[in-house]
Parts: sequence; C-alpha cells; structure tokens
Amino acid sequence: MKLINKKNKNYTQVFHLFTEEEWTKASKNFNKNIPTFFTGKKHEVFINAHEEGITYFIGLGKSTLQNFEVQQVALKFSQTQKEKLQAVPTLIFADFLNEKQFEEFVKGLLIGTYNYPFEKNHPFWNAKFELHFENLSQKKLDIIGQKAEALSNGQLACQDWMNKPANLKKAEIFSSYLKNIAKKYELKYTAFNRKKCEELGLGAYLAVNQASAHDAAFTILEYKTTVKNAKTFGLVGKCVLFDTGGISLKPFTNMHYMKSDMGGATAVLGTLIYAAEMKLPVNIVAILPITDNAISENALLPSDVITAYNGKTIEVLDTDAEGRLILADGLSYLAKNYKTDFLIDLATLTGSSVRMFGDTCAAMFSNDEELKNLLIKTGDKTNQRLWNLPLWDIWKDDIQSDVADLKNMSLKPVGDCIIAAKFLEQFIEDHPKWAHLDIAGVAFGNVGYAKEKAGTGYGVQLLIDLIENYH
Repeated sequence: MKLINKKNKNYTQVFHLFTEEEWTKASKNFNKNIPTFFTGKKHEVFINAHEEGITYFIGLGKSTLQNFEVQQVALKFSQTQKEKLQAVPTLIFADFLNEKQFEEFVKGLLIGTYNYPFEKNHPFWNAKFELHFENLSQKKLDIIGQKAEALSNGQLACQDWMNKPANLKKAEIFSSYLKNIAKKYELKYTAFNRKKCEELGLGAYLAVNQASAHDAAFTILEYKTTVKNAKTFGLVGKCVLFDTGGISLKPFTNMHYMKSDMGGATAVLGTLIYAAEMKLPVNIVAILPITDNAISENALLPSDVITAYNGKTIEVLDTDAEGRLILADGLSYLAKNYKTDFLIDLATLTGSSVRMFGDTCAAMFSNDEELKNLLIKTGDKTNQRLWNLPLWDIWKDDIQSDVADLKNMSLKPVGDCIIAAKFLEQFIEDHPKWAHLDIAGVAFGNVGYAKEKAGTGYGVQLLIDLIENYH
C-alpha cells in the first residue's frame, strides 16, 4: 500500500468516511442514490456504484470515537469487502480525521488483510493500490505507511504462528523461523538445547520438556539500538507449542485449541519485528522457552520435585500447570544475566483468568505502581485492556510445600491466576519493575476472519505502544 499526497480529477474507487454527526451535516449534499438507511453508524458500509466508478461510504459511529475504534472499522471493512475492492489509486475523504486517527485507519486496513495461512494476496498489498490523502504532507504519510506496514508484519506473524496446526510448528520448525527472523533483522539469536539447559541448571523448563520427542530450545533474542543510554525491556513469552496437559491430561473437548498456548511468545515476536523495522531507540531482551507439554515414559509426574534455575525447589502437583514452570526459569535467567529497566512476561496461563474476564481484558499483576499505571493507560489506548489484580503475600501461603520450597499450584479451587502470579514473583530475583500479564482469554478467540476461534494478535500493539511511547 502506498500513501500519496495528491488528488487526481478522476478516481474509480473512493473511500468516504463519516461519523454520524458528519453524515447528518453532509447528507443533504448527496443525491438520492444514497439511501436513507445509511446513517454513519460504526461499521456501516454502503457501496455506491456510478458511471465514474465505486464509492464506499464507511460509518465510524459517534464523533467521540477513540483512535482504536477507527482501526476497528478499517479492519472490518478490509476483511468484509475484500472481494469487491480493487487494486487501483483510491481517494479517501476523511477531512475530520486527525493524523493519529488516519494512522489507525491505515493500520486497520492492513491488519484486516489477514487470513490463515497468510499470503499478501489482498488488494491492499498490490503495488497498484494507492491511498490518496491531501490533508497530510508526503513526509508524514511516508512515516504512517512505514509504521502501518511494520505493525502488520509483526501482528500478522503473531496471528499466523498462533493459528498453525501443531504438526506445522514443532520446536525445530519454529526455531528455524526465529533464526531466519534474527538474520533478517540483525537480532542476536541464542538457543540452548537439552544438554546445555542441563549444564545451566534450567531445571523447571527441562521438567516440562523432558517428555517431548523434540529437543529443548530455550531461546534468547536480542534487539539492540545504537542510541546511548537507551532503556532496556526484558520480555518473557510463554511458548508451549502444544499443551496436552501432560500426565494431568486435559479433556479431549477443545484440546485442539491448545495449539494456541504460545500466545505470549507470538506477542513478543510481533513486538520484535516492529521494533527492528522501525529501529526503535530501545534495547529488548526476549526469552522464549520453546517446548511442547507432551506425554511419554519420561514425562513429569505429579509429586515430582524439581530444581529451578535460581535454585528453588518446586513440588509439581499438576503437570498442566506447566506454563509457570517454564516462565520461572525464563524470568530468573533473564533477571540474573541481563540488566533491564522493565521485566514483563506474557502468557496464556490460566483458565482462572478466562473465567474471570472472558475476552474483555487480560489479568495483570505488577510490583511497581509506575509500570502498572503505564500498562493500564496503554491497554485503554490500544483496546488491549488490562485489569490489575493483587499480589498480597497471603497468597504465598497457598504455594508452600512440605517437601520443597514451593508447589506449582494451590489445592484450593479459587484464584489460580493470582496463585500463578505469586508463584512467578518468586523467580524475578527482586526485579523492581516487573509485570505479569495472563492473556489466556484474549490471545485466542472469536475473530472476523475465521469460523472458529483463532489468534487475535493481542499483546503486540500493547507492547509496541508501551515501548514506543514510554522509553
């Protein structure tokens, strides 16, 4: 998609945007070909075919709409009108949009091109498609275009890896992809196999991986800026490629959705792609503990006691509470070996968070008020919302073990997302600015491009906005 600051006399395709208020003012100037049922409501589209071409009337809703709502409208328009749209120079009438709203509209157009498996066959990816907009300078349009494409490259990669069936994302396949990404974007790539993990003492991660037919791949990706004294963000993304539950086997109902248990990792992946393409003035250290949670004669057993990277022992009561085990080693390895200004982990971690919030928001836990407030503000801004939950020490009582330092779950049938967060807190090595995001209910769900549940891309825009605006 090219964004161009010009207006030709003749266009065969026009996008005309209206809020309800703008339509009320403008409707009297249009001829009777525009029916009275078009009102400018959010997501409303009327297609007017005429001698010169086609005009799409696109409703944005109330004039008080937030920026993310503009992106939502553009995304749905891109998805639903794909078969009708043409790859031609297109004029957009949207004089009332400010620069940021126009940017969100362009982002939505590109993100809305996603369909699994992703290929750039949508008209908006055709070199002949140009979006002509007079209200911004060419320099600003170039920046908007670059940001929109970088975001779509990151978010669509996130969604594509979430959606791949289990047999197409074995550890070696995903690792090969990450190696290529690292080479393309000049990221430092490091991966520890099973033997190296044993040498390093990554015992919690290995306990999950030991049943797998595939070698361990405890992976570290580093993006470095040339800017001096830049902030460093430490990110840990849960990366369970498929989760059977292990010996604590999940019921077969909906188990096929467990290909989505890498939502934290894919959010981090999308963020790295954007940061590298936009050359953000920050440093990012990302740890992806890649494994599946399988069943074999070597599988982790309930009652096993394992030793994590930081030396703490863990009694495993439930092998289906495996995400917190690999995150524990990811967090402590990052905290012990890298100096970071912020430490954030993301994970499709608990059914508890799903039962609590559904698909409305993620559960957030943090030990720092500044980071907590930044994340809430960023979540509201991007519509990737978060709700803060407590980390009171009373919850630590529920993970005390008789045979180890900790146990990986509570036997009480309440508050597991809080229990998991309190468990993870024991592995951040006293990092002063840490946040844990349980994204189980929002990373994979109902989407416009699929008949069943699929990847939403949650977390990519949240992290990008946080890193881009608060470094």
